Amino acid sequence: FLQKPAAEDCFWYTTFLVLHYLLFISVFQQALNRGIAAVKEDAVEMLASYGLAYSLMKFFTGPMSDFKNVGLVFVNSKRDRTKAVLCMVVAGAVAAVFHTLIAYSDLGYYIINKLHHVDESVGSKTRRAFLYLAAFPFMDAMAWTHAGILLKHKYSFLVGCASISDVIAQVVFVAILLHSHLECREPLLIPILSLYMGALVRCTTLCLGYYRNIHDVIPDRSGPEMGGEATIRKMLSFWWPLALILATQRISRPIVNLFVSRDLGGSSTATEAVAILTATYPVGHMPYGWLTEIRAVYPAFDKNNPSNKLVNTNSTVTATHIKKFTFVCMALSLTLCFVMFWTPNVSEKILVDIIGVDFAFAELCVVPLRIFSFFPVPVTVRAHLTGWLMTLKKTFVLAPSSVLRIIVLIASLIVLPYLGVHGATLGVGSLLAGFVGESTMVAIAACYVYRKQKKKRNENETATEGEDSAMTDMPHTEEMTDIVEMREENE
Repeated sequence: FLQKPAAEDCFWYTTFLVLHYLLFISVFQQALNRGIAAVKEDAVEMLASYGLAYSLMKFFTGPMSDFKNVGLVFVNSKRDRTKAVLCMVVAGAVAAVFHTLIAYSDLGYYIINKLHHVDESVGSKTRRAFLYLAAFPFMDAMAWTHAGILLKHKYSFLVGCASISDVIAQVVFVAILLHSHLECREPLLIPILSLYMGALVRCTTLCLGYYRNIHDVIPDRSGPEMGGEATIRKMLSFWWPLALILATQRISRPIVNLFVSRDLGGSSTATEAVAILTATYPVGHMPYGWLTEIRAVYPAFDKNNPSNKLVNTNSTVTATHIKKFTFVCMALSLTLCFVMFWTPNVSEKILVDIIGVDFAFAELCVVPLRIFSFFPVPVTVRAHLTGWLMTLKKTFVLAPSSVLRIIVLIASLIVLPYLGVHGATLGVGSLLAGFVGESTMVAIAACYVYRKQKKKRNENETATEGEDSAMTDMPHTEEMTDIVEMREENE
C-alpha cells in the first residue's frame, strides 16, 4: 500500500478519503462513546462530561487540523515541511498550556459550570477530561500535516490505512480497558487513553510513510517552477481563514450544548439532552462528514496549480470530472442518510448495538438524526467551492462565511424555543440553519472571485488583441527604408 497510484485515479483517491473519514471521524467517536456507555453507573453523566470536554477541545485546538491543507498546497520541499512542523510544535505547546489553564483556573469553572449550567459533578468530570486531552491537539496536528503532504503526492491509500489503523487501535484499547480497573477508578480514561493510542498509531504511520516515500524525492528548497519557496507568513495567511471556519464549526457544538442546557434550566433533562447530542453527533455525521474532504480534490489534481508540477505530470482529471464526482458523492450521502435515519428501527439499532445505550434513550435520538438527513447538500456545496478557492489561494474570501454561520446559529437557538422546539432537536435544527447560511456565503464569495477572474481574463484578451492589432498596422522595415530613400532622392 506504499506504492504511489496514478495521478488520474481521482475516483480511488476520493474513495479512500471517504473511507478515511467515514471510519475516522464517525466510527472512532462511537467506539469511544461505547467505552463510556458500557459503564452502567452514571453512564449518561459520563457521556455528557466527555461530550462537553471533547467539543471544547475541538473548538480551542481543532483548527490546527487544517494544516493538512497547508501541507497539501504549500509543502514542496524539505524546508517547507520544516516550517510547517515548526508552526505545529508552537501551536501544540500553546494548546497544552491552555488546556491546563482551563482545568485548574476559575476561567474553566466559569466556562464549563456557569455557562453550561451543569452541576458540580458533571463540571468537575468535564474539566478533568479536558486536562487529560491536553497533548492530543499536538499529535493530531502533526498527523494532519503529514497527511496533507502524502495526499499531495497521491498516497491517499496510505492515509486511509493510517486512519483505519487508528480506529482499530481505539476499538481494541476500549475493549481491553473495559476489563481493567479503570472502569471502577476512572472511567473517563477509557475513551481518552484509547484516543491517544489511536492518534499515536496514525501519526507514526503517516510520518514513516512520509520518510519512506517522499522525504528523499522532494528537493531541499522549492524553485520558481513550483511557485517559489513558501514562507511561514504565506502559510499562516492561507491557513487562518480555513482555521477560522473550522473554529466556528467547532464552537457550534459548545454553543449548541450551552443554549440547549440553559433552555432546559440545567436540570436532569438538560443533562439528558446534552447526552443525546453527544450520542447523535457521530451517528448523524457518519453519512455526510466525509463530504468535507472533497475540498482536497481540486488542490491535488488541478493542472494549473504550479505546486502540482512535481507530482501531477500525467493527470487527465479535469474540472468537469471533479464536478461530476462531487455530485455522485452528494447523491450517495443523501441516500445513506435517508436509509439510515428514515427506515424504521435502523437508527435505534445503530445506537443500541454500536454505542450501547438502552432502547428508550435511542428513541429520543430519532428526530435529531432525521434532521441530519438534510446536511449533505450545504456541506457538498461548501466543500466543492472551498477546494476551488484553495487552489487559487483565495481563502481570505471565506472568512465572512464563518461569521454568518455563528449569527444564523445563535439566532436559531434563540428563536426556535419560542416555536416550541427544545432539547436535542433544537440543537441539530439550529446547526442545519447555520450550515445553510455558511454555504450560501461561500457560494457568494465564489461568484465574486469568478467574476473578478472573468473580468481579468477579458481585460488580458483585449490587451493582447490591441497589441496584435498594433503590430499588424505597423509598416514593415523594408517599406520604411524605401520611403526614406525616396524622400532623400526628391531632396
